[in-house]
Amino acid sequence: MQRNAPDADLSIRHLEAELAKIDLIIQREVRKWRAAGQDPSDDFRGLYLSQVQAEALVARPFGANWGQVAPLDPAEAETFAKAIACAGEYAQAVAEAAREAGCITRLAHLAAAFGLTVFELDAFLVCLAPALDLRYERLYGYLQDDVTRHWPSVSLVLDLLCSSPEERLARLAHFSLDAPLLRQRLLRSATPTELHSASLLGQALAVEPTVVAWLLGNYQAGPENRACVQVVEPQASDEDRLLAARAWADLEPALGRADAPIVVLHGPDELAQRAAARLVAQRLQQPLLVVDLAMSAAGEYPLREVVTLALRDAVLLGAVPFFIGWDVVLNDGVPPPEVLAEVSGYSHLALVGGESVWRAQNATRDRALVWIELGAPHYAERRALWQHFLGRVSPQGAPDVEELAGQFTLTAGEIRDAVAIARDAAAQRSDPLQLTDLFAAARARSNPRLAHLARKITPRYSWADIILPADQLAILRELVAAVRGRPTVLEGWGVGRKLAASDGLTALFAGPPGTGKTMAAEIIAGELKLDLYKIDLSTVVSKYIGETEKNLERIFSEAQSSNAILFFDEADAIFGKRSEVKDAHDRYANIEISYLLQRMEAYDGVTILATNLRANLDEAFTRRLQFAIDFPFPEEEDRIRIWEALFPPTVPRAPDIDLAFLAQRFKLAGGSIRNIIVNAAFLAAADNKSVTMQHLLHATRRELQKLGRLVNEADIDLI
Repeated sequence: MQRNAPDADLSIRHLEAELAKIDLIIQREVRKWRAAGQDPSDDFRGLYLSQVQAEALVARPFGANWGQVAPLDPAEAETFAKAIACAGEYAQAVAEAAREAGCITRLAHLAAAFGLTVFELDAFLVCLAPALDLRYERLYGYLQDDVTRHWPSVSLVLDLLCSSPEERLARLAHFSLDAPLLRQRLLRSATPTELHSASLLGQALAVEPTVVAWLLGNYQAGPENRACVQVVEPQASDEDRLLAARAWADLEPALGRADAPIVVLHGPDELAQRAAARLVAQRLQQPLLVVDLAMSAAGEYPLREVVTLALRDAVLLGAVPFFIGWDVVLNDGVPPPEVLAEVSGYSHLALVGGESVWRAQNATRDRALVWIELGAPHYAERRALWQHFLGRVSPQGAPDVEELAGQFTLTAGEIRDAVAIARDAAAQRSDPLQLTDLFAAARARSNPRLAHLARKITPRYSWADIILPADQLAILRELVAAVRGRPTVLEGWGVGRKLAASDGLTALFAGPPGTGKTMAAEIIAGELKLDLYKIDLSTVVSKYIGETEKNLERIFSEAQSSNAILFFDEADAIFGKRSEVKDAHDRYANIEISYLLQRMEAYDGVTILATNLRANLDEAFTRRLQFAIDFPFPEEEDRIRIWEALFPPTVPRAPDIDLAFLAQRFKLAGGSIRNIIVNAAFLAAADNKSVTMQHLLHATRRELQKLGRLVNEADIDLI
């Protein structure tokens, strides 16, 4: 994160002052080497071991270095001590000047945030020096008697900073894997894996490149999480306040807690989670470090490594860490203990975002989890979101977006995407945005996976196409009105809180084949501008116990977010009556039906059950139905209207065609009449002339034969 110019200048001055002290310490160590008899003019020094050197090593006391074997002249040692002390005082003065100016230098922030002791900070600076000036590489090669070693080993750090063998041994613990410098990833091993020394003393150390870049004022995530980490400034917009309005009442109190909890944002609306996180950052006036775990999971680095480094970077930046896509770490609803332990070990507020509710198991933690749900927005929120993302551009054909908000239970992100898709479609036509564009985009943005479990039907019919008695038509229109009125009644008027088990609506279409049940379902879908999916019972019903429930559960689960109408044709095959239990099969069959009753009642969408025999349905289903519509076999008057409605005006026909005669003479349902018209058209096309009465009569004969019905003797002469 970039800082302002005065802060940046003081940070660099403080860093330079501290490194000046390290320079004096290194200079003193070089003098000790010279005093101990090391020959800097020997071109092969460090590449061989002479007899004299071997004897000197044998004679050296345990744990001592060259400087302790041949100490400096007391006067020279005192001169170095004073110079080092003065350099330290100057560095402290620079840090104090920064505090008086109302800021803190980056090096001071690092020491305070990670709880580094004076020794650990000096060790860090010794390891940092080669990353800022290459001359240190040669100096460290000289002091380690090995020109190939460019980075300081643990032993060299101890040589530079310790004054006695006892202190060296005591300070060795600062370089263990669970000590702050390495555990918090400020230092890393600079030795290739295959050349690692078996001894901790021989390990070469370097400062992590991300930490080096941050110290210089230019934060850049490391290769482990560069693709999945983003730093967001503490700014929130009106859109963020709109998206996270419902969660803010629960979220705000968590920010003032002294125990700095882990706040878990869960639900399907990731856009709202991100908005809530930005509101938190703005309230705390801290940057937001967004870590996309779903993206990192596709990389080559372990998730624990990504989390650990992200938490380190959050400390460096003074940022609030926000782990989005937490579901990828879950295993059977439980996060890996080591990953949760890393987050729990972070001492400040942390945010976790995902879709699922998970359990914290097998992890040692003393951090509280605060659960805040960001579910699908309610009707009023959806309406506000549609209006917000549309901005000042209103779709032609409607003054508002109430119908969109009522028909489609979409998340904020899905609504945003739907508006973008609709605008793309309008731009491609070079036309203004239409309400039909928004409906099409909303359907496209709904869950598309239902198409793998059911057959999508494109509505082809309108109210003018269906021929039913007035009362049945009225019930169908009432069904449409009920679907449109759900938001007002269930949410606005509060009926759904006590009187309705779900937001769903179920209807039964009962009647003989061909009486218009499927057509009515298409008309309703077209009127509501929703997708219609016909459930293929051959892929649902299974002879194996429990498989039918699993198949239907997949359908209902996918349909829950698809905003579609489910159409079960021949529903009595799966929604039939429960029977007396005579064997295990009967018992499981009854359990299956009971389960389906509960699952259908819990579904929030529109479900239409169609059956040829209403009496075959279990009574519990009819009690749960909001609508039950009988589709009667059409009488002569209705059959005339069906013939006229179904016969396309574009089909050439002979002037002597008598549709009234066909309706009066042949008692057929609408489906059969449709088949007759289609077959007659094919016969006429084969004869290369218009449809005649003879074509219609011949097609009628074939339809009757298909239905297994005999032609009336009075009709034989006509056919």
